Amino acid sequence: MKTACHIVVFLLFSLSLSAQQYYFRGEVRDESGNVLQNVTILQHKTGYIFRSGSSGTFGIISNQQVDTFSFSLEGYRGEKLVANADNYVSVKLKIMPTSSSNVRRDKLASLTKNLEKEEQKTWFTGEETYASILENHFVNAKKFPSTGMSLNVDRASYSNIRRFITLKSLVPPDAVRIEEMLNYFNLDYNEPAGEDLFSIKTTLSTCPWNTDNQLFYINLCSKKLNLDTLPPSNLVFLIDVSGSMDMANRLPLLKSAFRLLVNNLRDKDSVAIVVYGGVTGIMLNTTSGGEKEKIIKAIDELIPGGGTPGESGIKVAYSVARNHFIKGGNNRIILATDGDFNVGLKTETELDELISQHRESGIYLTCLGVGMGNYKDSKIQTLAKKGNGNFAYLDNFREAEKVLLKEFTQTLYAVADDVYMNVEFNPEYVKEYRLVGFDNKVGALRDSLSVIEGGEIGSGHSMIALFEIVPTEINKGAIKDNFTTGKFADVKLQYKQPNGTKELYHHSLCRFEYIPFNDLAKCYQFSAAVAMFGSLLRTSSFLKNTGWNEVISLAEFSSGRDDLLQKEFISLVQQARLLYSKGKKKKGASAE
Repeated sequence: MKTACHIVVFLLFSLSLSAQQYYFRGEVRDESGNVLQNVTILQHKTGYIFRSGSSGTFGIISNQQVDTFSFSLEGYRGEKLVANADNYVSVKLKIMPTSSSNVRRDKLASLTKNLEKEEQKTWFTGEETYASILENHFVNAKKFPSTGMSLNVDRASYSNIRRFITLKSLVPPDAVRIEEMLNYFNLDYNEPAGEDLFSIKTTLSTCPWNTDNQLFYINLCSKKLNLDTLPPSNLVFLIDVSGSMDMANRLPLLKSAFRLLVNNLRDKDSVAIVVYGGVTGIMLNTTSGGEKEKIIKAIDELIPGGGTPGESGIKVAYSVARNHFIKGGNNRIILATDGDFNVGLKTETELDELISQHRESGIYLTCLGVGMGNYKDSKIQTLAKKGNGNFAYLDNFREAEKVLLKEFTQTLYAVADDVYMNVEFNPEYVKEYRLVGFDNKVGALRDSLSVIEGGEIGSGHSMIALFEIVPTEINKGAIKDNFTTGKFADVKLQYKQPNGTKELYHHSLCRFEYIPFNDLAKCYQFSAAVAMFGSLLRTSSFLKNTGWNEVISLAEFSSGRDDLLQKEFISLVQQARLLYSKGKKKKGASAE
């Protein structure tokens, strides 16, 4: 009877709506006239949420000619207005002052010691108005020989970029994090020798986008743990089942992903499932990994609906993880969400503090992002960093398979925490250097209290960090004379063992040894192509004479014949070339 009543009410509502409909059209821009996409638009009458498109425009159906809407975007002041369907709605959002006391403090991705804020101000160009991260610039090696970066296994940026391009949409520059793009390919993995936890290999060559400069590669690899001897896992799946997850690329995709993960579990592992949405609570009490059918049945029964009370979901998940904590084990919460994260009455700062309280508890936090439109990349990334964990974005089932099946140990088993790499250059060979990727958020750079914080490195991970080098005359002369005995740089790794408190170190002395670009191993040439692709998407000022054709040519030359991920990368760059070329033609046409 109740169901029938609901149907009648729905039909009456539909009939009344169809009787008279109005269409609100408009656009959202910032103070400089730049279009703002993915702006949250709340329709007050219905409570429905809409988003502005890639060109900043929106279209909303209403059953009344005059309606009230609120517009909000992270980093901007909210705007509420009453609109008439007869008029085109133009909304202008003003950027939020960074001096506001309620602005959340961010952690730095990289840091050059003693580099004064006044010198960094010259880096703030027109992008300051609309970009949340700022590309690293060249640093004088004589004044500032030492720089550091936070390391992790995050690779979400690449799959998120792929999602945009596949949907024929321009990629927001803030979504491009070159270090995560390089992480995605796990290039040039070399098992560390003996009992060593890490291996470090460095290479110096010509910079392909500026032949006057050089490219310095640092390849770090972590030890591959044996799955059979890994400690038991205490896993808590924290799954967003709110109404916004009711799309094929959200909850159904996550259910498929978690089924893959369950198939990798052993009898000594355990799983609990906590959900938040229309219902918040424990859907499956802690269960042995040997009871796969029971776990998968609980996953299959998840149904989306309701709001997004993320704060209460997080509290329940940490409570379950604490109650079944395994000393010396792998205790981890896996948060899966589209990022439309409602924190109840708490501010974002308070939510960050909530996660940070558990950072030292030995419970890790892995975040899996899905969906689009209301997907909040920066929010999920922050949660992963605060929770001492990692972050991946699942745009399709193949990506879920890659992250949770093929890269199972990299994603879920840490070999080291709080990993931080410091590079000290020899000014005799390096005039200036620029770290490619590891770009900091503008707010973090401006904040005098910001600090760098190391990340989590998983089992069997390989990462490549790149520095663009302006060589000294001594450097150029050494290449000419084939001189290879001088010290080029010192690379120092600082880290802790999982759940440990003692700081450990790994040191590598890098000799001056130059290899012409054409003689480089293919994996290093390919990593340069990945960095070039990311730089083009960010419209980097450092690639003035490089275009899509150069990236495609280099990627085709250096890719592995049977490497499907690298072949897909080439296809992605080709799609981007068409997409961005069309955009330029349209601009040219409008200018005329």
